[in-house]
Amino acid sequence: MSAVDRADRNQSGPASAKTLQGDSPGGAGAGQLILAFARALFVNGQATEEAVKALERLGQALGLSVGVMPRWGAVQLRLGDSSAAPVWQTDADPTGVNMVRVAAAMHAIAQIEARRLAPQAALKDIAAISEVPPAPTWLFALAAAVGSVALSVIYGVEHWGGAALIFLSAAAGAWVRRGLAKRSSNLFIQPFSAALLAGVIGAVAVHLELSSSLRLVAVCPCMVLVPGPQFLNGMMDFINGRIHLGAARLVHAFLVVVAISAGLLLGLSLLGASLPIAPAGRAVPLWQDMLAAGTAVFAFSVFFSTPMKMLPWPVAVGMLAHAVRWVALSVFGMGVAPGALVAGIVVGLILAPISRRRHMPFAAIGFAAVVSLFPGVYLFRMISGLLQIAFGVMPSLDLIGATLVDGTTALVVILAMGIGLVVPKMITDHWARSVKGVNER
Repeated sequence: MSAVDRADRNQSGPASAKTLQGDSPGGAGAGQLILAFARALFVNGQATEEAVKALERLGQALGLSVGVMPRWGAVQLRLGDSSAAPVWQTDADPTGVNMVRVAAAMHAIAQIEARRLAPQAALKDIAAISEVPPAPTWLFALAAAVGSVALSVIYGVEHWGGAALIFLSAAAGAWVRRGLAKRSSNLFIQPFSAALLAGVIGAVAVHLELSSSLRLVAVCPCMVLVPGPQFLNGMMDFINGRIHLGAARLVHAFLVVVAISAGLLLGLSLLGASLPIAPAGRAVPLWQDMLAAGTAVFAFSVFFSTPMKMLPWPVAVGMLAHAVRWVALSVFGMGVAPGALVAGIVVGLILAPISRRRHMPFAAIGFAAVVSLFPGVYLFRMISGLLQIAFGVMPSLDLIGATLVDGTTALVVILAMGIGLVVPKMITDHWARSVKGVNER
């Protein structure tokens, strides 16, 4: 989530196109247009497979066979079927999430396919789409604060004073992130600084006895910093066989988590507090879990700059997914990972056909619906445990065991969420292609 407030100049503007081999005068304009759409989709968080399919359809609409070769830092396009076909490339770091740009780009592609938008006009449109700003800072800060409090409710916060500190800490962290975004394009300084502030405030809460052993005052403002969409996109790339891109996404996301954890633990230690071995959360009533989940999904949608008209779908389905997870955990006694898998499957089964029918980016509504399930607290506790093992005089078996459990749980939950989202989407897409093929015969 920290990627949404990346320095916007790195994610906007027209594509900087380079032709790697050859070129054809007739295809230059089309190549430039397709490349501009490729960059807009890739750098703003669209799922790789969805972006590739959209660009292939765009090429067909322009009378070209397009081969899309995305990788970390760049997107390459081969315009034509032969090995001598021109190859175009643009620099593109997939570190941002701006779903209003993704939705507008996908809509423009649909308009070109329907012959309602001329290529010359589309080139101007995609340049304007790439400059659409993210949510204003005040709204971004409010969403961070509300989302953090909602997560604290899901994890069992007990004191209004602690919830108020979470609200203030997350809002202040959001302002810090936006301020740093204007001065630095470093991928890690923003989450580190916001987490450092959260750690200091969390340590103050410990000394004021406003924080329990769960350390929610420190942890919850950091959970909204975790790059959930990057983790999920990486898992989806792995499942679809894009190993190198998936690995690069996951490495980037994990390094962001390391920066968050470093800031959090440093902030706590400056005032003599720590992140102890403790349960990940307390059980809460079903109605409370659902309402908090809906609030968190709404807040995350603001982070992602999701168009307002799309918000009812992820909010409603996210609440349902949390209800299913609550039943799986509390009634059937499932573990955290199976509960996340079931919730992910529910989201995928409902939102995959809806996104296709209503022409909404699945990344926009699918990620927001499940990202509140992301195991950020397990990742923080794992890294805290690793540091205690590395620098402790004599690490105990309880510490080693808890660290392994936290790390394994986080990994399996991320995998379960990815599978739960991707498999229904793949089935839906395959069924839709089969029906289309039957109808065309």
